[in-house]
Amino acid sequence: MTGGGGQAGEDTRGRISGVAGLEENLRAVRARIAAAARSAGRDPGSVTLLAVSKTWPSADVRELAGLGQVDFGENRAQELVGKAAELADLPLRWHFVGQLQRNKAAAVARLGAVVHSVDRASLAGVLDRVGREGGPTEVFLQVDLGGQAGGAAARGGAAPSDVPALADLVAEAPGLRLRGLMAVAPFGEDPRPAFDRLAVLAARVRADHPEAVDLSAGMSGDLEAAVAAGSTIVRVGTALFGDRPLPCDGDQNSPATRVTSVTRFPGAPAGP
Repeated sequence: MTGGGGQAGEDTRGRISGVAGLEENLRAVRARIAAAARSAGRDPGSVTLLAVSKTWPSADVRELAGLGQVDFGENRAQELVGKAAELADLPLRWHFVGQLQRNKAAAVARLGAVVHSVDRASLAGVLDRVGREGGPTEVFLQVDLGGQAGGAAARGGAAPSDVPALADLVAEAPGLRLRGLMAVAPFGEDPRPAFDRLAVLAARVRADHPEAVDLSAGMSGDLEAAVAAGSTIVRVGTALFGDRPLPCDGDQNSPATRVTSVTRFPGAPAGP
């Protein structure tokens, strides 16, 4: 297409197209959540959409926020800190959904981000110390739902048998607030049995700690199964923003390409 707008015009047209794609995808994901909730006999308002914006630029987060999205998640501490600074003028709720190293935990907690991946006492201890200084850090305990050790199916987390004791430790920490459990279904498997096991464990934790009412589970390809099992937070990235291509030549900043109208996937996803 030709026109007299030059490069600026091309950028503007691309941005308009991007907004339209985000709006379409957001509408589709919200419709899927509502349908899944109603099918499970639940209020659609009981399920929160967490937009996983990892690798996508702050401009996309800003546009999605303009469409009414409030909760955003990142899986790298440096990216979270950077985006939070760039978007400090917006009333966003930040979440950290990746594996968190202890030496980066303080920076994440000081942002007020909800941490979905507490899987060991040492990490809880670091977050507790920060929470004692600036207010409790909200955390989820990540549960290992299985998968081939060392393979793509392994998603990390604490062993289910270790979760009750870890929940006791977190609940007693003055600098932490236990929100509930988080998990990722094993890759390439039917997610329903794994989410059913997670629901049973979550009920056990709630029996000991009634405040742990939330369940963070479900991504682009399996959110229906997660909502049916009681998930209150679904972490969706691909179905909102599009596919994330692998970086070229080791460039972690390689641009991603939006794929609009993403809805369902035949199996459990490789990512949110």
